[in-house]
Amino acid sequence: MDVTEDGITVEEVDRTGVATVWLDRPERGNAFTLTMTTRLHQVFAGLDADDAVRCIVVTGRGRHFSTGADLESGMLGISSEEVLTGMRRDVANRIRPWAMRTPVIGALNGSAVGMGLTLPMQWDIRVMAEDAKYGFVFNRRGVMPEFNSLWLLPRLIGLSRAVELLLTGRIFSGGEALALGLANRAVPAGSVLDVAREMAGDIAANTAPASTAITKRLVYEWLGEHDRERAFNEEWELFRWLGRQPDAAEGVRAFMEKRSPSWTMPKSTETPEFGPAPTWEDLRG
Repeated sequence: MDVTEDGITVEEVDRTGVATVWLDRPERGNAFTLTMTTRLHQVFAGLDADDAVRCIVVTGRGRHFSTGADLESGMLGISSEEVLTGMRRDVANRIRPWAMRTPVIGALNGSAVGMGLTLPMQWDIRVMAEDAKYGFVFNRRGVMPEFNSLWLLPRLIGLSRAVELLLTGRIFSGGEALALGLANRAVPAGSVLDVAREMAGDIAANTAPASTAITKRLVYEWLGEHDRERAFNEEWELFRWLGRQPDAAEGVRAFMEKRSPSWTMPKSTETPEFGPAPTWEDLRG
């Protein structure tokens, strides 16, 4: 049964473990209010806590994905201390998509600007409509980019490209987003959700929940890791640990027997702590 609240609709999780979340204010171009943003992250937290949910797809109702912040609602908080305080509280309490165990795929079915684009930049995979319009338009509105985009965008597409998009605030197509590296796929608008769901279904059906969650966590954690040896050591230790777990044996058996795997380790599986990385001298004995 679908549940709609505060401009967000959550579809019942399908049999493969894929949850679809809709930005559901089509009459306002799915523009975000504070309550809508808060609700989206509450939904993320609930789905991430559910081991039956293997992947989350987020899309927009109607012709737009999201036209950004709903300026008529006072979302920018320029003249409202109450709204500004609410936004600070919301940001402090919000689940971080990069800290979630569950992969999140953005199905950007139509145009997206402002926070309608910076929010899905925080997610793991993006499918965009090839002819839709996208843009980090903040400086054209007298404000600056937000939602971690100044940290993230240069890491996604390189410094020069990121600075150009952020400073100019220009509009670009989904096809250009693919060429820049912002999108993983760019397809006709009517195919965006189907492609995203197909990708989500593949993750849900064929990848191990625990190893997928660990892989996602480490990819984002190590964006800020400057000690390559530490990262190497932790990766190796977790690889060895996973190799001794039931899902590793099941993955090999399923491959050899040409059947779908039956995983037993949930995405919430806790991993062991490892000591400091050994030096080369330690390894040489």
